[in-house]
Amino acid sequence: MDPDRLVLLALSEEIEELSESDHLAQCEGCRREIEELRHVAELGSQAQDLRELPDPPAHVWHAIQAGIADAPAPVAPVIDMAGRRERRQRPRWVLPTIAAAAAAVLAVAGTVAVDRFTNRTPDGPVTARATLEPLKAAPPNAGGDVRVLDDGRMRVDVRNLPLTTGFHEVWLLDPDQPGKMVAVGSLSDKPDAVLPVPPGTDLNRYRLVDISDEPHDGDATHSGRSLLRGTLTY
Repeated sequence: MDPDRLVLLALSEEIEELSESDHLAQCEGCRREIEELRHVAELGSQAQDLRELPDPPAHVWHAIQAGIADAPAPVAPVIDMAGRRERRQRPRWVLPTIAAAAAAVLAVAGTVAVDRFTNRTPDGPVTARATLEPLKAAPPNAGGDVRVLDDGRMRVDVRNLPLTTGFHEVWLLDPDQPGKMVAVGSLSDKPDAVLPVPPGTDLNRYRLVDISDEPHDGDATHSGRSLLRGTLTY
């Protein structure tokens, strides 16, 4: 198959034709190439939300530059007397360059992840913790965990919360007296937050951690739309 066509199919820019599906089912080389292209596209989509990225390591760019420099001159398509277009020779630099580009994506994403981890404020001793489980209003893969630190702060880590037009709020609930609750604070767009537990809060009583979806309506009470919930244990 034409390499340009493989790229378009890998990026889902065009719909795969029946004849192309048959060809990919029989041609191991084209099938392996489109799988590699789709993998690179997936890496790119996973990194599209990253901002202020550090530069990839120098050896990655060297590999890309070397692959392009060693590329042969493009081979023009040949038209035979019947007017049929012959298959173009695939440049040898395509896959090495794509592989190098994928390495750049991985290097940048890894650097960002390490930087975020190393710059994270160290936690002190943990006095209580909870595992947050999804409720009906949240997707099945949503969740998180909570750690209460001995300095009176609470670290909340969440994942896969549904999008909201308002904000996500953290609450402490009294499971023995429905309606009794303490607002701890709201979550930002980051996956984790450190919030101060309101002074005087009895965590043996208010031991149920609740994450809710709150609208910007000026109402300080719970919206009634809970997403995650877990019980603190010591």
